[in-house]
Amino acid sequence: MKMPFAFLVALALAWFQGKAFCEEAGEEPPPSGKPRFTEEVLRLQVFLDQHLFAPGKLDGLPGEFTVKALQRYQWSHGLPFTDLTGHSLDLAGAVPQLYTTYAIRPEDLPFTGDLPSKPEGQSHRKYLPYQTLLELVAERYHSSEGLLRLLNGTKSPIPANSDSKPVNLDNLKPGDPVLVPNVDPFRIEEMQEIASLPDVPDFQSRVVHIDTRERMLDVFESSCGPLVASFPITPGSGRLATPPGSWRIVGIATMPTFRWDESVLEYGVRSDQFYQLPIGPNNPVGVLWTGLNKPGIGIHGTNNPETIGRAASHGCMRTANWDAARFAKLITKGLPVIIEGDKPEPRLKPARAPEPPVKKPWFWWLGQNQ
Repeated sequence: MKMPFAFLVALALAWFQGKAFCEEAGEEPPPSGKPRFTEEVLRLQVFLDQHLFAPGKLDGLPGEFTVKALQRYQWSHGLPFTDLTGHSLDLAGAVPQLYTTYAIRPEDLPFTGDLPSKPEGQSHRKYLPYQTLLELVAERYHSSEGLLRLLNGTKSPIPANSDSKPVNLDNLKPGDPVLVPNVDPFRIEEMQEIASLPDVPDFQSRVVHIDTRERMLDVFESSCGPLVASFPITPGSGRLATPPGSWRIVGIATMPTFRWDESVLEYGVRSDQFYQLPIGPNNPVGVLWTGLNKPGIGIHGTNNPETIGRAASHGCMRTANWDAARFAKLITKGLPVIIEGDKPEPRLKPARAPEPPVKKPWFWWLGQNQ
């Protein structure tokens, strides 16, 4: 079962059209060489996020995953492909209120706390929380911490917020107001520890397609479409590359624990030197584990959403926790998962541990002189 051919052709054409448009426009980059924040891009990101065509973390910056999300939305709705500024979407009507305010609540405090940096220390905890309230708010509103600092700082680009007293995001406390993008919030307090989600018969025709080169996960209503949702991912690479092939979902767990075994992560071989890590948003697999019928490989959340699409995993496919929670509501056990991409390079073999010395009985020396 393959990705719909029309979708592949359309994306290829969009790449060439987008490249030609950029060359023709000849827009000069900012002096620093870095993209600038604009409300137009943020409004587009919020729109796409609301329609399950996730652009990655909301930051108001033009980037790869915003383009990919836009083009997938356009394809799914029969619209022509454009760049980020040439689309015909009515964003002002669809997202009339771009910002909202979130007031820190006393109920947020139990979800934050000290987090040991090493797996050994984490294994002794009952919960792996957010380390700061800023981290909680950023994940709650699908945002980069940099965006929240920009919106709530002394140089806020929002006229209504530029004259107000800046918020100390590094020392948040209950009652503090934080300006955030107006998206449906990810509520960690509503995530339940469920070892196996129930089957959803209405989803049995759906297909999950993952392109590790594109670093995108697409959910289709069937093998012939339409496209239901799309999320950026971080796949493995090199010797830890996500294995291409046709797989199936064998289990879906929310708020999972994680067996941290360095030998499995590096070599794909279980050892007896492991740590069992508890649940929490800072668990290495985040708030979701979707296991495939390929041992050790799954689709899961993350404890570091800033790296989605910009790093490499140990073979699995990770998404931001807010996307993982939404992905879990679109799938069911048994769905095919088609993975396309580079094959893993040969894995290194773990170094063989030296044989322990044979313990000799106390009387062994008696026969030495005979």
